Amino acid sequence: MTTSAGLLLYRGSAPEIEVLLGHMGGPFWAAKDARAWTIPKGEHPPDEDAHAAAVREFTEEIGRPPPPGPELFLGTVRQRGGKTVTAWARRADLDVSTITSNTFELEWPPRSGRRQRFPELDRARWLPLDDAVLAVVAGQAELLERLRAALADVP
Repeated sequence: MTTSAGLLLYRGSAPEIEVLLGHMGGPFWAAKDARAWTIPKGEHPPDEDAHAAAVREFTEEIGRPPPPGPELFLGTVRQRGGKTVTAWARRADLDVSTITSNTFELEWPPRSGRRQRFPELDRARWLPLDDAVLAVVAGQAELLERLRAALADVP
């Protein structure tokens, strides 16, 4: 089973919460918007601390370390493909007008023999929580709902 860990930045307070999501890079996602956004996250081996992996993956996908701030543990969800994602939410603000994501290599176009590099995330954006629930890949929407529930009574 593949395991991933992620860090979801949020700002504001209920009901005006915004979350930071990244748009998945590469040719498959280029023209998609709905369900093409993700929490900054990545795979980690079973022996790596999941929280440390979440911070590392955020840094690799956004291009700088996450700012400090209080955190909430959001738990683990299982995505449709079987991957599990463990996530934390951190109250913090960050300018994401430019990001520098790590890259992956892919044969593109398919069966062309040409290998190209693409960013894992091609952009990042702050989204109101209601919009983010509709934009994020379906398997991660539950994590956003857990954040909403956790912040419902917080001033």
